[in-house]
Amino acid sequence: MKAKQFLKIGLILITAAGLSLTGCQKEKLKDNSPDSSSLQQLSQDDNYVENASDEAMNDVNTFLSGGQLKSTNHIPCDAVIDSNVIVNDTITYYITYTGMDCHIRFIRSGKVEVKMKVGTQWNDAGAAVIVTFKNLQITRKTNGKSVKINGTKTFQNVTGGFIWQLGNQYTSIVYKIWGLINVTFDDSTTRTWNVARQKTFTGTIGQLNMTVDGFGTEGNFNNLVVWGINRNGENFYTQITQSVVFRETCYWYPCSGIKVHQIPSDNKKATITFGYNSNNEPVVGDECPTKYRLDWEKGTHSGTVYLWLQ
Repeated sequence: MKAKQFLKIGLILITAAGLSLTGCQKEKLKDNSPDSSSLQQLSQDDNYVENASDEAMNDVNTFLSGGQLKSTNHIPCDAVIDSNVIVNDTITYYITYTGMDCHIRFIRSGKVEVKMKVGTQWNDAGAAVIVTFKNLQITRKTNGKSVKINGTKTFQNVTGGFIWQLGNQYTSIVYKIWGLINVTFDDSTTRTWNVARQKTFTGTIGQLNMTVDGFGTEGNFNNLVVWGINRNGENFYTQITQSVVFRETCYWYPCSGIKVHQIPSDNKKATITFGYNSNNEPVVGDECPTKYRLDWEKGTHSGTVYLWLQ
């Protein structure tokens, strides 16, 4: 969406004698307030990259949940699982993408490398793997926009268990993901960010909920989910101040929760509240969201915009 535009304050000349005074007033009352485009961009980048990288992490989880077997039920759509390689005590798998994801939302190319200790069972509490993105390019089908991701994350199964066991052996399953990635956008701008995301799954298959929290710390900031350098070369910090809840029945869109983006060097802040419909009203009951609310601040200026979920 376009950034919110601010109208300049006009002054009406009443008499010729008042020209001088009015001119001074115009200069004094001129609105120099900034727009919120950079904060909107930051929030949209965050949502898009999170969704894109999560698709690959979900593929890793699905593959690991199949016991590292080459069953078609555990191979991502339009992807190939390369033969495993064992070096010393580490086994390596490669997921090579060749097309559309299973939900027909993204076109993907590139590789994801998964390393784990020989003998690791993904359903054991505390089991962890190292996931490396190798020129993983993800293009959104609806608008043709793409991102290319490189970097490494640690993926840990905190509680143990498989997602498909929810509602049976487990009432909740917790994963932690942390690491550093570099993102290149289709206009060749880049963004470097640290990730510290905790995901808690509840419900049953077909009716799953995923609750996301941040556990990172940097300087005076805590509860960080991502932080680093944005497209404009600014240091940013994104905290989750109220757990963000995604629902499977709503195409895994964020249905509630609050994130706060901060850029201290430019005195900018945006509070993102999830869970709004097309009329800019909070969703109720089982209604699925289509928008989120962005309340922005820059110095003494502030405003509110509603943006479409991507």
